[in-house]
Amino acid sequence: MAYDDSDVTREGLRLADRDEDRAPMAVKILIAGGFGVGKTTLVGALTEIRPLRTEEELTGPGTDTDLLTGVEQKQTTTVAMDFGRITINAGLVIYLFGMPGQGRFWFMWDDLSHGTLGAVVLADVRRLADCFPAIDYFENRGTPFIVALNCFAGARRYELDDVRRALDLDTHVPIVRCDARERGSSRDALVTLVDHAIARLGPGPAAPSAPGLVRGLA
Repeated sequence: MAYDDSDVTREGLRLADRDEDRAPMAVKILIAGGFGVGKTTLVGALTEIRPLRTEEELTGPGTDTDLLTGVEQKQTTTVAMDFGRITINAGLVIYLFGMPGQGRFWFMWDDLSHGTLGAVVLADVRRLADCFPAIDYFENRGTPFIVALNCFAGARRYELDDVRRALDLDTHVPIVRCDARERGSSRDALVTLVDHAIARLGPGPAAPSAPGLVRGLA
């Protein structure tokens, strides 16, 4: 599959933000990361509709494949994707796609990534290595992304610069903290991604600010 750049443009975002008489423009955002990092939870916290979830109960054979270190209480796993929707205004709709984190489902990533504006890579500081595949994937595609540290209870709080060094991230890639259970915290991570992605789109007509794009989340 050819890796096309995002179909979203600065001009398109500007028009969608200002002209509500046009057909709605769809903006696709991915939620990625390792197994059990909170992707399903974050999509559920943000979506205005009942989220589409493809979860199945973990069975004995499944626990041999999906290591539960650090998430021992997890009882289900996503076997395809999560999906949610946020309507900003009559001219702009955001679609959220939660990408499966397990290695056996990586073959789906190409299709899910087609036409995306950018990605939020969720990370658990207790299992940082689990987010390496998603980071490598988006770096290789040239897809704008941020890293959001999901604040799990009992997890050690590291300085963001220390996490950046551990992940070997470029300085332009934003790192934020978030609580995937909380709408406001998840919204802030989404704002950071949109702001970063718009900046990466390059020169063009003035686009709306990230807070303006996601004001419907408030």
